[in-house]
Amino acid sequence: MEKRVYLLEDDKTIGELVRCALEMSGITIECFETVAAFLEAAEKRPPTVALLDIMLPDGSGLDVLAKLKEKYPSVGVIMLSALGQETDKVRGLNLGADDYISKPFGVLELTARVNALLRRSGGNASLVRGNLSLDEETMTATLRGVRLELNNKEFNLLKYLMQKEGKALTRENILNAVWGYDEGETRTVDNHVARLRKLGIDYIETVFGVGYKFVYKD
Repeated sequence: MEKRVYLLEDDKTIGELVRCALEMSGITIECFETVAAFLEAAEKRPPTVALLDIMLPDGSGLDVLAKLKEKYPSVGVIMLSALGQETDKVRGLNLGADDYISKPFGVLELTARVNALLRRSGGNASLVRGNLSLDEETMTATLRGVRLELNNKEFNLLKYLMQKEGKALTRENILNAVWGYDEGETRTVDNHVARLRKLGIDYIETVFGVGYKFVYKD
């Protein structure tokens, strides 16, 4: 999946400076000036890394940090704090921030820190669609911030469906990819899909006469 950075900063000059610097380094970035706009975007597609100012017109970056880490713990976060706000820095780190940088800052330093966090965050290790997140390195899945109890086959089935998002997959395709054989009892697939749906995953659609497909709904 594409690695993506979200910036929450109400100062347009700083926002434009950061956007230009990161884009010149080949980093995809989206900028937001309000907490509401940032959280709306994150709900639809969480970032790989978030850059959060603390003082904002409609809230605090620290509150945004707490919400991000609660729902999407794998998201890397860098706090942007005014020089001398040591209390805010400590609180941010205690809430789960991965790094902080004091204003005014140099764009080269910021870009280096973002790149370092992108590498650590391992953008390709996670699959995220809305409030559903899969971490392939730890074999864990979370839905609306709650960890799902999945066995290996359930996890691999969900991962395969997400990786083939939008494509209609036959039960035979799924059996081969997840169970490793071309022929067998296709009812096994149905049972595992039913189990995923019972856990609240409502992105798996039945394609009548074919099988299933994963469809992300905003």
